This record gives sequence, structure tokens and C-alpha cells, in this order.
Amino acid sequence: MRNAACQALVELHRSRPYVFLTGDLGFMALEPLQQEMGSRFINAGVAEQNMVSVAAGIASLGEQCWVYSIAPFLYARPFEQIRNDVCLHDFDVKLVGNGGGYGYGSMGSTHHALEDYGVLLTLPNMHAFVPAFADDVPYIVERMSRLPHPAYLRLGRCEKPKGFQLTAYSPWRRVLAGQAGVALVIGPLAGPLLAAAQNRGESERPDVWLLSELPLSSSSVAQEFLDTLRRDPRLVVVEEHVAQGSVGQALASDLLSRGIALEKFVHLHAGGYPSGLYGSQTFHRKENGLHPESILDAFDADVRTQ
Repeated sequence: MRNAACQALVELHRSRPYVFLTGDLGFMALEPLQQEMGSRFINAGVAEQNMVSVAAGIASLGEQCWVYSIAPFLYARPFEQIRNDVCLHDFDVKLVGNGGGYGYGSMGSTHHALEDYGVLLTLPNMHAFVPAFADDVPYIVERMSRLPHPAYLRLGRCEKPKGFQLTAYSPWRRVLAGQAGVALVIGPLAGPLLAAAQNRGESERPDVWLLSELPLSSSSVAQEFLDTLRRDPRLVVVEEHVAQGSVGQALASDLLSRGIALEKFVHLHAGGYPSGLYGSQTFHRKENGLHPESILDAFDADVRTQ
């Protein structure tokens, strides 16, 4: 997704100039953006706290600023600066974090972003965007550019199945019809799930929905999604994020407040490092129950009893 984000940011700069700061990262990916922006592209060095404060200062003068780094270096290391300098002033600063979830695999927990959007959405005025596919990124970059508030973009690896035809982008969207329950997926985990689910008949696979924009609020939940749950009240929420501050928790609270009673609610989420080992992103997904087979297994008991 990083290359898609770079191209989208190049196009954005041509229509609406902004300032871009990188924490000495993005080599072999952001060069087209650097060439396009010239002096508006700034390598702030390995000094993320200072980089965010500089971005806030530039934004205070009326400029939109985009700030880029590996995800945990972007939201965790400079958290105080994001809170105090950006969010409390509601400055137009966009944070772009690469490698969401277990994206950096065997580089270990210091490079994993398992609590990123949950933590950031505790801050005032913050919004978060989690594309599922590279195709989503241009639409999201454009939407972020028109949002006059702080925002976080969580990039990952595009895992769209070959030849899969996506529906038009929207914050909530159904991407695969099914009759064996409802799956709500946040982020690139959707790709492997779709690859596995489309090989099943419609009666044996879930209705697959994607959510790409946060925070979740009572006014933001798609009415079509709620209608789907009323027809089939079996829901599995899947996200490469810890349970605390997650979409699963927020959605459970929202559905309870609406009086929507589910027959089944399963929240599949990152649980850290059950084995105490580090490995690839696929390894971590498997041991945390986020592999497509584990997700589909959450529906199978119901399918067999119908």
C-alpha cells in the first residue's frame, strides 16, 4: 500500500500543496513524492517527537502537514506531541504509519502496531483510516485531505485475491455475499479471508463487510449493515489490533445501545505473542486465530446445525 499512498500523495500535492515530513524512512518508495514536492518534502531525521511538533507548528500557520514513519515510531514514540501539540489544538496534521498490526513480522514487538488506532482515538479530534486494499488508498488520501482535523492512516500489505472485483469504496461496504453469518473485517486481513471464503458456496460462507474509517459512532454505522444483522444476528469481528480500544468493543457497545440482540458475537483480535516467539505476519496471525481458516471456523458450528 505504501507505493499507492505515495502516488496518491503526489496527485494530491498537484491539486493542493501541503508539507510532508518523514522520519528518515521511505527510501525506495517515496522518491516520486520527494521529486514532486521539492523543498516541501522534509527529512526530519530519526527524531519523531520533534517531527510531530514541527508539523504542528507548520499546521498552526495554515498549512496541511503529512507525517510518515513506521507505525509504532509514529504513534507511540511521539504520543505526547500528538496529544498536546496536534490534537488539543485540532491542527490539520495527517499521520501515515506503515506496517500496521504484525506487518513487520520477525522484526518483533518494537516494530508491531497492535494498539495504534485504539490509542490514537482516545485523543480529541482524531480520526483513523484503515484501508483493506491498495485500491482504497487514493480514495482515503483524498478524504483525509478534505478533513480539517488530525487523522491517522494505517498502511499494510495489500492482500487482495487475484482477479477479485471490489465494490466501490465507502467507509462501510459489503464485499462478498453469504448466508452463514456476518463478518466485519478491519484492514488487510480481509484479503486472505476473501480468498478462502469465495471458494465456498454462498450458503456456507459469511456475508463479508469491511470497515475502513474510525471512530465508530452511532451516526456512522451503516444502516444496511444493521439491517443485515437484524436478518442474521451472528457476527464475527476481525481485526489485527488488541481488544482494548478495538472496533469489536466499540461495536458491541453500539449494538447493545440500539437493542440489537445477537445470537452470536465473536471478536477475533490480536492477543500479543502467545508462544513467546516472533515470526512472519502470517505466523502471528495463525497463532492469534486471525488466519482465514480460524475465522471461517467461527461460523462453521452454526452452519452445521442449520
